[in-house]
Amino acid sequence: MNSFGKLFRVNIYGESHGNQVGVLIDGCPAGLSISEEDFTEDLLRRKSGAKGTTPRIEDDKPFLASGVFNGFTTGAPILISFYNKNAQSKDYKDLFRLPRPGHADFTAKMKFGGFNDYRGGGHFSGRLTLGLVAAGVIAKKLIHQIQIKAHLIEAGGETDIEKAIDQAINNEDSIGGIVECSAENLSVGLGEPFFDSLESLLSHAVFSIPAIKGIEFGSGFKAASMFGSEHNDPIVDSTGRTITNYAGGINGGISNGNPLIFRVAVKPTSSISKEQQTVNLNSGETEKLTVQGRHDACIALRVPVVLEAVTAIVLTDLMLLEGNIPRVINENSSR
Repeated sequence: MNSFGKLFRVNIYGESHGNQVGVLIDGCPAGLSISEEDFTEDLLRRKSGAKGTTPRIEDDKPFLASGVFNGFTTGAPILISFYNKNAQSKDYKDLFRLPRPGHADFTAKMKFGGFNDYRGGGHFSGRLTLGLVAAGVIAKKLIHQIQIKAHLIEAGGETDIEKAIDQAINNEDSIGGIVECSAENLSVGLGEPFFDSLESLLSHAVFSIPAIKGIEFGSGFKAASMFGSEHNDPIVDSTGRTITNYAGGINGGISNGNPLIFRVAVKPTSSISKEQQTVNLNSGETEKLTVQGRHDACIALRVPVVLEAVTAIVLTDLMLLEGNIPRVINENSSR
């Protein structure tokens, strides 16, 4: 559905060309200082405008509709809204009958019987990651001792990212990429065996980001070609610190105290200027499709901050379950 988490529960809503998108956060402890300015840095990192991203520019100004009073969280659900002001819905008028290859146009229409808002991808749009980033800002403040960083390490199969983006733009095409994320200063013991393992929960949250096609932790798929004597991380002290980190900071689905390391694969943007083949859902005949509108040549450029956000959301929920975050933040104790 559209919600995630047990104690720190995140609910996203909205459509790309609807009135607004946003997030409802339940379970945030009272007393955390929050202002609109707290969101600025991460929202700017997600914002379009740079080479290789969509020319659609929105204000992306958060409206704290509830759950914050006098600059502090109240303990009630927090509603954060973002208004859509720069949509061009006419660019999508044909996509209800001519679904874009690689996009959710076809599956959404089939699942929801044609009642879905198809403009700009509707509820399946990457624009809804605004809510994830907003929730991530609050989560990062709650677990400020943990340093979460993500960056694009490869695009279009190239480590020279700018070169790859230029080539995609010149070819009127799109490219994907690989984003690596790390989290340091984690305590030992986050995650549960099997279904709620740290890998399971992170993977669940990560695949809520549109365009994600794969995830690997630590050595990832390279582990399949390694010997156990090579892959096992030698433990050097009673804190669990290891010489290597092929496990990516997780053993048995539980954080082991070493840095959490994982990578995700981001597919090329589905909407491209090149002519493609699709089917006319009205006639049943195949047709040629040239996608109109404003789209990213490399959506992976905007994924790092979203990846940090969902990581922070997962870790916050787990820390609340462990009782590592108080119901009332210390900031509020002197008020």
